[in-house]
Amino acid sequence: MLNDIGFFALAIAFGLAVYACVAALYGGWKARTQWVESARNASILIFPLLTVSVIILVYALYRLDFSLAYVNDVSSRAMSPFLRVTALWGGQNGSLLFWAWIMAGFVMTVLLRRWEPDRELMPYVIFTAVLTTGFFVGVTLFIANPFQRLWHVLGDTELTRAVFRPANAMAYIPEDGGGLNPLLRHFGMIGHPPTTYLGFTGFVIPFAYAIAALITGQSRGDKWIRATRRWTLVAWLFLSIGLVLGGRWAYDVLGWGGFWGWDPVENAMLLPWLTGTAFLHSVMMTEKRGMLKKWNMVLIILTYSLALFGTFITRTGVVSSVHAFAQSALGPAFFVFIGVTFIGSVWLLIERWDTLKSDHELESFFSREAAFLLQNMLFLAIAFAVFWGTVFPLISELVTGTKITVGPPYFKKVTGPLFFALLLLMGIAPLFAWRKQAVERLGKAIRYPFALSVVLAVLWGYAYRAHPAAYLGLWLVVFVTLAILWEFGKGIKARTRRGENVWTALQKLIGRNHRRYGGYIIHLGVVMIALGFIGDSFLKQETQGTVAAGESLQLGAYSLRFDNLGYYAGSDGREVLEATTSLFKDGQFVRTLNPRRDYFVVQRQPVTIPGVYSTAAEDVYVLLVGWEEIGLGASTFKMYINPLINWAWVGGLMLIVGTLIAAWGPMSGQREVSYALRRPTARPQPAAGD
Repeated sequence: MLNDIGFFALAIAFGLAVYACVAALYGGWKARTQWVESARNASILIFPLLTVSVIILVYALYRLDFSLAYVNDVSSRAMSPFLRVTALWGGQNGSLLFWAWIMAGFVMTVLLRRWEPDRELMPYVIFTAVLTTGFFVGVTLFIANPFQRLWHVLGDTELTRAVFRPANAMAYIPEDGGGLNPLLRHFGMIGHPPTTYLGFTGFVIPFAYAIAALITGQSRGDKWIRATRRWTLVAWLFLSIGLVLGGRWAYDVLGWGGFWGWDPVENAMLLPWLTGTAFLHSVMMTEKRGMLKKWNMVLIILTYSLALFGTFITRTGVVSSVHAFAQSALGPAFFVFIGVTFIGSVWLLIERWDTLKSDHELESFFSREAAFLLQNMLFLAIAFAVFWGTVFPLISELVTGTKITVGPPYFKKVTGPLFFALLLLMGIAPLFAWRKQAVERLGKAIRYPFALSVVLAVLWGYAYRAHPAAYLGLWLVVFVTLAILWEFGKGIKARTRRGENVWTALQKLIGRNHRRYGGYIIHLGVVMIALGFIGDSFLKQETQGTVAAGESLQLGAYSLRFDNLGYYAGSDGREVLEATTSLFKDGQFVRTLNPRRDYFVVQRQPVTIPGVYSTAAEDVYVLLVGWEEIGLGASTFKMYINPLINWAWVGGLMLIVGTLIAAWGPMSGQREVSYALRRPTARPQPAAGD
């Protein structure tokens, strides 16, 4: 009975989505306010209806209702209640319902706000946002329904999945389910899908406003940008968290000693993050100088389309990936929807291209405007390189019949120099003035950070005796960090001259310009993440060896002594083979590490769990990769030293803090003043602390 309610709530939500799209378009076309209001109300109701479906499915997972095919696929009696609940997004059908639910929540939150200032935009905002929501509700309802039951049809050897009872069928309820994929039983994958979905769905809101602005001819101004500024930051924040959690999951579970392998699904998540980051920088140019309006539209259309592309890559199984779901019938539906929305958006953009003229022209290549423009070009160049490397195996298979794999060497070689230029620009762009920057003043601004960074990088690189590229990378990280701190220092110094102490000066400095200094903190977080990549690319050490009990494996200053190999049965359907090892550094005992191999009996799948010793400087990462017999027999270990790896996780936290600060302050609608009104003819320059 409950499952039927969940299904019918899903069906009604789809019907409301179709009605809302039609009513919004008709109301906007005929200028009928009552139709737009009706579309708005219908759109708001989609979320509570999907909430009913989600709650019922979660309850079915919690109480192990194996009559539902989805519960049978992703849950089992050996799983804890918490894991059963998180299995909502652990499989194809449930995750699509979860995606639609989050999207409906975003739409409802937007439409519940005071929307009179955006009255002209709202019919088309509703249509665009609900069209995307309705698509996901539709594929959940008609293709990947989580409320399908298991039926045994007389004469058939295989079970049938259907919502309603087929002819000559009887309900089939298994004794136990297949259980959640063992690779997904990790805190990173518990938090990674929801945050990623929040990021993907969040970008639908600025896209909807952009399309509405193009349709209504309001794309000339920046009203739609100010209306969606915070939604864009929220979406970008969650997508960033999703990337960091995904990297942490890969590091802890996949057992290859790294956190980013340029996997197709990883790339599919990175792509909208790249274009979304470029969009966030581009809209600042529009607000400040009335420039890059065409860039804004191009970037938000790309970001929305790439978010759908990422969902397509993950859901359809068209690429081989540990992150992707199995192959399904979703491919054609996704392909058509992505194609229609992308072509439609591009056509509309071309139609309105002439209306997107900048208020000002670029006056100098030595200016903040030029730096932002170059930054956007770099982001797009990286995105294109990653996109091409991701889809090339699919293209090669279609054309030649042979799938040619593009591996990490391609991505590192192509994107490495581009990321280097992007980080360098991130350090010096804030030092440029608007309109024009004197080269002499720029030289004075960077001379101290540059000189100090060269000295520190040489010392640091010499200590590691690393690849020559590591020296360059370390110099870049130090230089950008010092340049950012230099900006903080100038502002604090200006305020302390007024009698404020350093802490008060810092607080007021950030409070007066939270977007600017929040952005600087985000940049510091990106620099820390870059440290993790530098360590992984140039400073990592590894070895592998087979040792008997009492013997040691040496790597750098560390030695790993094998003590014992034991076996025990876990409480959640696992058989665990665990090694006991002792880690020494320069002959001094550091810690006992227990790398292990978990074998999940029901899924018949092994999972390698490393033993890790972490410090601020490096990780020692140990894997059990082979053994002869339980006890004191010889075992084979793989050992890594991963310098700077933990700075990637610290950088993720710093990025979150910076984004929250950047989003802090008055809501965008409270300062809705046109650019023409706030543009000064002449104004004295403020002090550095203002």
